[in-house]
Amino acid sequence: MKALMRNMIISALLLGLFAVAGTAIVSLTFDLTRDTIADMEREYLLNSLHIILAENEHDNDLFSDTRQLLAPQQLGSKKPITVYRARKAGKPVAAVFSSVAPDGYNGDIHLLVGVYADGSLAGVRVLKHLETPGLGDRIEADRSDWILGFDGLTLRHPDNKGWAVKKDGGSFDQFTGATITPRAVVKAVHKTLLYFQQNRQMIFAPTEQPITQEQVHG
Repeated sequence: MKALMRNMIISALLLGLFAVAGTAIVSLTFDLTRDTIADMEREYLLNSLHIILAENEHDNDLFSDTRQLLAPQQLGSKKPITVYRARKAGKPVAAVFSSVAPDGYNGDIHLLVGVYADGSLAGVRVLKHLETPGLGDRIEADRSDWILGFDGLTLRHPDNKGWAVKKDGGSFDQFTGATITPRAVVKAVHKTLLYFQQNRQMIFAPTEQPITQEQVHG
């Protein structure tokens, strides 16, 4: 009986030691790779930004020229979203919003929506989503060219009615068996364009300057 108890205690101690060692290894690995992961995420984001907006279209650092915007109804997130502001020779070129389509089939669809200073779309790309493989994932540029159909569009072309999938009377194709996904993306892009039109002056204003009520609604 004593031998059995001793063996049980030894086993418990060994398991405890393995758990502590495992936790320490995981923690150390995380600490060692955290900066690398952050650099990779930054590089991926920068590449995505430059797919929408070519490097020669701006001469500022997109990561340094940003603004945090809180507009849940227009930009789809209850948390502040980042807008990356492109300028050339100090003049506004475009704003790239990290908008969210909150009504995807399987949850949030995270987007980059680039809008030129004249209100036309520079491009749209999907950063992250949980849509169904083989159906909803056609919103990805490497799955189909559907997302490229936003390039150059404005609030006037198409008109307000056209900013919907064809099933809803609009101009945009839906996917066979997956209407909810493209519907959510079209809606999010349209809302982003509307937000840009209503807040252009505020979006490009220097961040160190206070924002007036007129700028917010300008």
